[in-house]
Amino acid sequence: MKNSINIGLLGFGTIGTGVVRVLQKNADVIQQRLGAPVQLLKIADLDITTDRGVQVAPAILTTNVEEVISHPDIDLVIELIGGYEPAKSFLLKAIANGKHVVTANKALMAVHGQEIIAAANQAGVSVMFEAAVGGGIPVISPIKESLGANRFSSVLGILNGTCNYILTKMTDHGSEFAAVLKEAQQLGYAEADPTFDIEGVDTAHKIALLSSLCFGTRVDFNQVYIEGISNIDAVDISFAKQMGYKIKLLAIGKNHGDQIEVRVHPTMIPAEDQLAEVDGVFNAVRLTGDFVGPTLLYGSGAGMDPTASAVMGDVMAIGRDILCGARLRVPIMGCCEEAVQSLPIQPMSEIISHYYLHFKSLDRPGVLARIAGCLGDHHISIQSMIQPERHEADCVPIVLMTHAAKEADVVKALKEIEAFDITCQNPRLIRVEHDLG
Repeated sequence: MKNSINIGLLGFGTIGTGVVRVLQKNADVIQQRLGAPVQLLKIADLDITTDRGVQVAPAILTTNVEEVISHPDIDLVIELIGGYEPAKSFLLKAIANGKHVVTANKALMAVHGQEIIAAANQAGVSVMFEAAVGGGIPVISPIKESLGANRFSSVLGILNGTCNYILTKMTDHGSEFAAVLKEAQQLGYAEADPTFDIEGVDTAHKIALLSSLCFGTRVDFNQVYIEGISNIDAVDISFAKQMGYKIKLLAIGKNHGDQIEVRVHPTMIPAEDQLAEVDGVFNAVRLTGDFVGPTLLYGSGAGMDPTASAVMGDVMAIGRDILCGARLRVPIMGCCEEAVQSLPIQPMSEIISHYYLHFKSLDRPGVLARIAGCLGDHHISIQSMIQPERHEADCVPIVLMTHAAKEADVVKALKEIEAFDITCQNPRLIRVEHDLG
């Protein structure tokens, strides 16, 4: 019978420091709830001299990863390096050495998760990654356990605090994207290179994982449609307000039985919906199950302490299994391996959605009729329209909301309209979601 859970840490950056803080500050709470202490035996990082604001014994620090992943007394390895390599190689070697693994690495799990999970299943060890999605929000464990009796029809999320902060500031203050991005960088909400955040890649990693878990299928990350927020401007946010909507970077996963949708893009959602009220750096995930109905999980989506909290939750879950001699009590992806499917992802061209269309056209008679006629030719009907006052000499905005239409038809129509001699700039398209679970 083990009398402690021994862990090793790869990566002593912000989240690694948070993990040490939790272990030190809440050691008594962890022991009371787990039934045994958690002992940190080794920390590996390239930099072991910088002061992180936490005190650790110099003997546990090393620059040699092998001292962690091959340590005979370490039961569980926490990976907080990030990126694909060398993190993937380190995890695979730790698994081969019989170590359980906890990671916050959403990119690694979204792109290479199948390989890592296969290795873990073969070795009979656990891989947990609650901190990879939603920071401190518990979402993966509820999908696999508390809500595990449900068939999920959809999973929707606001999953990137940087984007949500930017869109919130643009909505509340009428600011333009570039100015708010600069402010977010100054406040530490956005990285110096914010590309993965603002172009939707970070969010796509997360919805790929959530869709896999909810729908019991493998998701090829390369097939996930990704569109970021860098082209959203204050004018579109203002028009959205007038029409009763807010614009959010929405992660969308839907299950149609024989295929699934997995996509990320700016989305107009009704202003009265709970997801529309998720502002600032906060995240939220809405799960819709056939028995539980819609369930909204909300909280801090990033940061040292919330993410470290999620990491330690996984450590304690695996620790309980170790203490009682259980292995792979909960399947890594929520379904038994033989039940995991490979459902195709519906092509974006086949998606059915409502659309917000913003045209800037020459102020001439018959322009609206010509645009509406082209849309009609492609089976797109107009639900509502606003035509604000002129903003520029000779050019007027025309803003339309369509009924449900197929993406391929909308794209074809817009290409034709772009070629007309009546437009001042290319039309803007924002998808609209009404049925949010």
